[in-house]
This record gives sequence, C-alpha cells and structure tokens, in this order.
Amino acid sequence: MIGITSVGVYIPLYRLSRQDIGKIWGIGSGQGEKAVAGYDEDVVTMAVGAAMDCMKKSKTMPKGLYFASTSAPYTEKQIAAIIAGAIDLDEECHTADFSNSLRAGTSAMKSAIDAVKGGSVENALVVASDCRIGAPKGIFEQTLGDGAVALSIGSGDLIASIEGSYSICSDFTDLWRFSGDAFVRSGEARFLDEAGYIPTMQESISKLMKKCSFEPADFYKAVFYAHDDRTHANMAKKLGFVNAQIQNPMFAKIGNTGTASTLIMLAAALEEAKPGDRILFANYGDGCDAFILRVMQKTSQIGTASIVADQIARKVNIDYGRYLYWRDLLPTEASSRPDRPAASLAARWRERKTISALYGYKCRRCGTPQLHPLGQVARVCIMCQAKDDFEYYRFSDKTGKLFTYAVDQLQPTRNPPGINGVVDFNGGGRFICELTDCSIDNVKIGMPVEMTFRKMSQDKGIVNYFWKAKPIV
Repeated sequence: MIGITSVGVYIPLYRLSRQDIGKIWGIGSGQGEKAVAGYDEDVVTMAVGAAMDCMKKSKTMPKGLYFASTSAPYTEKQIAAIIAGAIDLDEECHTADFSNSLRAGTSAMKSAIDAVKGGSVENALVVASDCRIGAPKGIFEQTLGDGAVALSIGSGDLIASIEGSYSICSDFTDLWRFSGDAFVRSGEARFLDEAGYIPTMQESISKLMKKCSFEPADFYKAVFYAHDDRTHANMAKKLGFVNAQIQNPMFAKIGNTGTASTLIMLAAALEEAKPGDRILFANYGDGCDAFILRVMQKTSQIGTASIVADQIARKVNIDYGRYLYWRDLLPTEASSRPDRPAASLAARWRERKTISALYGYKCRRCGTPQLHPLGQVARVCIMCQAKDDFEYYRFSDKTGKLFTYAVDQLQPTRNPPGINGVVDFNGGGRFICELTDCSIDNVKIGMPVEMTFRKMSQDKGIVNYFWKAKPIV
C-alpha cells in the first residue's frame, strides 16, 4: 500500500493586506491578505523549510527528492540538488525538478508514487514551492501568495493511502509566463473558466469517481485547485459537494501559492480528518491530476497537528513599500556600504558540507561539538586540545539560545537594521550568524532559536545561500 507518510508546510511570516494594495493604486480590492516571502527568502529557502519540517516526523531518510515550482531562481541548475544538500540527504538520493505548470506539484507526487510502487526508490520526498509575482496594479498582485509544502511518499506507517488516480493533459493556455517575463500573464477570465478550467476539472474528477465507484457523498473533504475564491466556489457547486465537504482554499489568508496551493490545502484537510475518511484531491494546470485518498491515522499521532493553522496565525504585517523593495519592483538609491563579496564557486565546493547543511565537528575524545570559521580546518579541540581526532557533526537541525547580539544600523540589508547574534547550541557548540524573522523590539538574550536556510546575496547569476538563526515561536 502506497501513500503519504508525513507532511511539512512552510508559510512565510510576513503578510500584505489586499486593501493596502488597493489604496495605493486607488482601485478595488478583495478582502484578506497574502503571504509574502521575506527579504532573504525565495523558492529554495521555503522548500528547505517545508522539507525539514516534513522530515522531523518521518521515520525514514528519503531515497528520492522531487521538487516542483514555476518560479525557481535558476533556469539551468537543478533545485532539487540544492534542497537535498541543505537537508543532508545521501548523494545517492535520486533528485528531479518539475516545472512550467501549476500541476507540477501533483506531477511530482504521481512520479514519486510510481517510483515507490515500482521499487526504484524505497520512499520519496515531494516538495512544491512558489513565489510568483503579479504585475503592480494588476489582480495577480493581490491574489498571488508565497509558500511551500512537502509530502513524504512511502509504503509503511501511512497517514493516508492512495486508493485511485486519474490524469488528463490539455494544451489550454490560461496562465503563462514567456521566457524573460517577470509577471504572470492571463487570458480573459470567463473564457478561461468555461473553455478550460471547468470542463477539464469536471471530466477528470467525474471519471475518477466513476472508475472507483464513488459518489460525492462518500468523501469527507474535496480538495481542489482554483485560481481564486469565485472559481473555487463555482466549481464546488458543479461537482455536487456541500459546503461542509469543501476544504477552505485559504486565499484570503495566504493567497494563491501556485504549485504549493492545492498541496497545502491537502495538508490542512489531513489535519482535520479521522481514520477511515476519504479525501478527493485534484490539481489543475495544463490538464488535471486527481486522486482519492483514504485516511489511515490522524496527523496528531505523528506530531503534525495544526501545522497549517499555526503558521497562518503566526504573522507580521508589512506595508506596500517594503514589499516593492523586497521584490526589486522599483529602483532605489544604492547603498554606500561595501557589497558582500561575490560567491566563489571553488570555495563553496570546498566548504559545501558547512555551507549546505551547516556541518561542524565533534571531538572523538571529549565529545565537544564545535564550529570553526569557514576555510579553517579543525585540528585541535577547543576543550581538551586533542589533535586531529574529529568527526562531522550537523548543526542545522539543532536548536539553541541567543547568548548575545549586536544591532548594525549600517549593515547593507533589505530589512534594516541588521541583527547579528551569537548562538549557543543545545548540546554544545557556538555560532556567530545573522538573525532573521525578528526585530530589535522582540530580540532578547536567552531566547530560543533554530537555524533556517536563507538567501544571503545574489551576484553574477549566482544565489548565495547560508544559515541564519530565527526565534522559536
């Protein structure tokens, strides 16, 4: 039996009100807000956050990693390999990217299911993440949100089993971005719904239910994609489901998160479901992937209860000006401070274990964990002075406390002022790093922190990622 064994979600801390956007442009706006990736976040960092959250509850190490997105930072470089390095997967792990369609998340999921079923991998991690940008003053600026989700696919200790699936492809152009486009494009809404979305979704879902001999009343929840609240509500009626069966798409809380949208909805549905419940799950984009899932155990039994609700509730509101600045949507005065040094590909390769997964060393004699500055080889233990007797030790999955910090008003950052801290890890080890997702108003000595993978800089087409500390809420 193949199915979902664990779930992880990453929703950024920051929110932008749709009404604030409307006021700036003097246009109408919908209710609610959208999730906004921070100044040091992107598709990759959110994916790593979701993957690490998923792996905390998984009992097995993934043998495959399938990544899905329409807004990856690289056109020619595998993002799945970056994520695999950050979450410390074995180099023999099979990695693959899925892109160019909002259905990429379920395409990756279906490939993972087939791989596990066929025996090519024992278990696989599916990660979907998107950070799409709508053109200023347009409708997508108000509706597109940022987020990521991860599902572990395996054959044992299942949260939900896959009872059936049905897929169709369709060369229908509704949402698209041409090579070089910064913003999402769209055709006329009524035509897109009547000629593309509605018939495609109805055909795939009805044929799946007929194939498996189910009726709408047999399902606890219906989880399906839509571009916005209006099309979602309209589709629910056409499919024959009552309101209590419809999973909230959360558009008013986090926006439309692209490839991650329907999978985040599925994660929320699994949090509320009971063993024996069935969930209809369908994703749209250049066709449709539809699945029937049967819940095997409550997610609270494996420590994943309320993950979506908690992350939605934890938020910090930002204004429109900050959003524009973080997204490079308007020119601003250049900083007079020196830029960060450009990333060295050779240095990053030499220090890849430290940079990707924050590895340090542990003394074999006295057991003291220690992090040395990048480029320095550990030779002598700082505690017992034993020489050349170390083993690798991972710090990225450890928590700690803030020993001290300093506020830098001149640090060139997109979210001034910069905060640099000294972290004492639980179990040993000290690390000097930047702090993120906190302000000088709430930072305090002794507060618990955890490590988070973030974007440090971008220069000459290379994105430089490393680890920062953020408060544990």
